[in-house]
Amino acid sequence: MAEIIKPPRADVCVFDKVTKTYAAGTAREYTAIKDVSFRVPDVEGHGELVAVLGPSGCGKSTVLKIIAGLEPQHPQSSGSVMLFGKPIEGPGADRGMVFQEYTAFDNRTVLDNIAFGLECQGVAKGERMEKARAWVTKVGLNVERDALKFPHQLSGGMRQRVAIARSLILNPRILLMDEPFGALDPMTRLRMQDLLVTLWREAQATVFFVTHSIEEAVYLGDRIYVFSNAPGTIVEQIASKRPDKPAVVRQAEPDFAEQVRHIREKIAKMEAEAGVV
Repeated sequence: MAEIIKPPRADVCVFDKVTKTYAAGTAREYTAIKDVSFRVPDVEGHGELVAVLGPSGCGKSTVLKIIAGLEPQHPQSSGSVMLFGKPIEGPGADRGMVFQEYTAFDNRTVLDNIAFGLECQGVAKGERMEKARAWVTKVGLNVERDALKFPHQLSGGMRQRVAIARSLILNPRILLMDEPFGALDPMTRLRMQDLLVTLWREAQATVFFVTHSIEEAVYLGDRIYVFSNAPGTIVEQIASKRPDKPAVVRQAEPDFAEQVRHIREKIAKMEAEAGVV
């Protein structure tokens, strides 16, 4: 029997010398990122978590929103961006996004917020409610106690759990997270990191995670892209250990502290050179 040769898998995402300039040719012209290049391969059964880290204003969110296909960041000014071998034409169901701000429909319950994307896809009410109830539990909420609450009745951490469920229920191939835990208190933030690791392993999605927290990037990231001051470009790519322990345990280990120190010194040097106090 002839051996069946599988075709090569297209990379999840490839940036090739990508630059984004706003208001080009005017007095307000501003370049957020310049000549950004990276490649995230599609490894079967193994979605990577890519942490994007760097000084304030270095274009981290611009990168995320280009991938999301959101205007005005998309399209890029120059260079090419490919997702699974194809150029980005705009937003798509293959990508979910979670922002720092607690995005939810105030007049919808937790259950209806989680089911919203399925409703837009025309999924029957019974099926979408069943899936939404399952996701309430998956993100650590209680169906009996929390499913019929409205956003104003939830804590910040609970609202982010709802936002994550609303994205992952659609089974996206890519999850884009822009400072999703930045407004949470330290212990809630650690618990949310642990939750994300659990859900990420199950979903096997590729996650792009923008953060200002070096500790968060080192804990979560398979790889870390360290960006320069604006216009941002990648100055270092760092491989990190895939999380296999709770965040509070892993972050107390010596090798973890050493990696954090290396990145902190690099970013501090860049900020000093840019005159950031």
